[in-house]
Amino acid sequence: MSRRLRVRQAQTVLPFGVGAVFDIQGESFVATGIGDWPKQRQEVVSSRLAHQLGVSGFYAAPPAADERFDRQGAAGAPYIRFPAWLFCGACRRMVRWRIADEKPGTAPRCPGCSPTRQLAPMRFVQICADGHLGDVDWWFWAHSRLDPAARQSCTTRDRLRFDVSERATGLEALSVTCLARGCGASRDLLDVLGTHGMRCSGRNPWQRLNEAADCVKPVQIVQRTAGNVYYPMVCSALDIPEAELPADAGNELLAERVRASDLWIPLCRAAGGARAETYRDLIKEDTGADDALLDALLAEETGIASTPAPAASGDGPSAGPAVPDLSREEWSAFVAPAPPATRDFAVRTTDLGLAGETAEPWAGLGRRMGRIVLADRLREVRALQGFRRVSPGSAFVPADTSRRLRWLPAVEVFGEGIFLTLDKDELTSWERDARVRERVAGMREDLTRSFQADRLTAVAGHELSPRFVLLHTFAHLLIRQLSFESGYSTASLRERVYARPEHDQYGVLVYTAAGDAEGTLGGLVQQGEPPRLAETLLRMTEAAAWCSADPLCAEHTGQGFDSLNRAACHACALLPETSCETGNTLLDRSLVVGGGHVPGYFEPIIAAARAAAATAME
Repeated sequence: MSRRLRVRQAQTVLPFGVGAVFDIQGESFVATGIGDWPKQRQEVVSSRLAHQLGVSGFYAAPPAADERFDRQGAAGAPYIRFPAWLFCGACRRMVRWRIADEKPGTAPRCPGCSPTRQLAPMRFVQICADGHLGDVDWWFWAHSRLDPAARQSCTTRDRLRFDVSERATGLEALSVTCLARGCGASRDLLDVLGTHGMRCSGRNPWQRLNEAADCVKPVQIVQRTAGNVYYPMVCSALDIPEAELPADAGNELLAERVRASDLWIPLCRAAGGARAETYRDLIKEDTGADDALLDALLAEETGIASTPAPAASGDGPSAGPAVPDLSREEWSAFVAPAPPATRDFAVRTTDLGLAGETAEPWAGLGRRMGRIVLADRLREVRALQGFRRVSPGSAFVPADTSRRLRWLPAVEVFGEGIFLTLDKDELTSWERDARVRERVAGMREDLTRSFQADRLTAVAGHELSPRFVLLHTFAHLLIRQLSFESGYSTASLRERVYARPEHDQYGVLVYTAAGDAEGTLGGLVQQGEPPRLAETLLRMTEAAAWCSADPLCAEHTGQGFDSLNRAACHACALLPETSCETGNTLLDRSLVVGGGHVPGYFEPIIAAARAAAATAME
């Protein structure tokens, strides 16, 4: 009986989007570029996101049928077998699998064993910083310790064996041996990880030979499931009513000054080119406009929204598009006096149910929280722009590696959410504290030195602000608490942080989105109803006040990826990476609950709760 290999439609963008390597039922595959997608794809409508990304539209792969996706004519996004080097677990023979060897709907079998045994993929692959992926040259590895003359004497490149020794452990027990007559060259895998002078193929497995680039980047050998094999670049936007996109009078006057500039027409003509950056700098200096306004005006005029990225040398991958800011319109929709209601944006305002409350800690909690909006239904469109390999700052590879298409792969998902804001006056007062500014200044310096500074700055705003770190950490802590009370796991909840001081934002959206038409269990919105949300927030602050890794966690001066976190670890604040906008970075629990000589925004709530508990016990 043929086993089922199926990838759900929502997974074709993340985590198994173009360029991703994944294992399924003992086999390994890689997702191909969208140029190989079937023509019977489904259109996904999101004019706002398409406008910001400068594309003609979005399409989703057809839903996969109940079958193997490697079967001839199978529905869904296409995947091909990778790595091509396989081995037999019985006879240890290595086989270089070719497309001509494929039997649709059947896993690869060893040609030398009886009864036949299923072949397993080799554990290691090679990647480079230009985004290329390929098989390790195992023949070269087995002969790499021989002198060049002895190496050239072996002309058989496909007779290899993947041996396992019982006299060693770990990678030292594994070795690749040449079975060619009179050769017998062998080398273990103890030091296989890293750079070994191998040549890059200049392409990805689904690309044709004539698409290969002359790549000179060093090749790194990694495990095929390693985290640095695939860094997807996914942009998402909520489906909000277009009527809720107001432009204030100040911005309108500034926009008129930009359009009246002598450099405006040259900038529009050069948009996306090498000279556009020079024109942008001159216009900003002359008019005082910021990048966000210029992006919006350029998008309106030319359809090119993002700041032009530096061109890559040669024909290799580009540095990648800028991350668009889609938060401003969404913030306006949530804070509107009368939130609009459409089929895919059903929201209603509520409160914590603490009006007239004078007892602490409830009165203090009511003073520090602002607007509460419950989203009974949300629609989100997630689009995959491309990916990177080796590191998040490496060269960008577009989803269409042939660079001929104007659309992007995307999926639409539906869900529910809770939108919360902090009290603006309390937040402003807290932000002015010199100890808070000093704490965030240290994080800002670390971010400046980080190789992913551009990407994170695009999410956090022009400059890392105390309110962003506070709200971001608050969203993480709230998601962790809601996972105990709403019926959703932490991996099912996501955050959207609205914390750009330049746009007067000070809130978060915690929401869930599922891949089907229903997309909601109702548990999240139910937790937002009074008085449940107030109780959840109080339990959240009490739980966050102590981490099982304290005092080490609370006193840390730089932990996590690129040392971009302070008091935040897996025991207290980190989430699954798909739930976080910044990859579990720029977090500091001390700004929420206090500690380390830093006043926390909710620190008075914790003190009042402890005092009330102590009084009740007396």
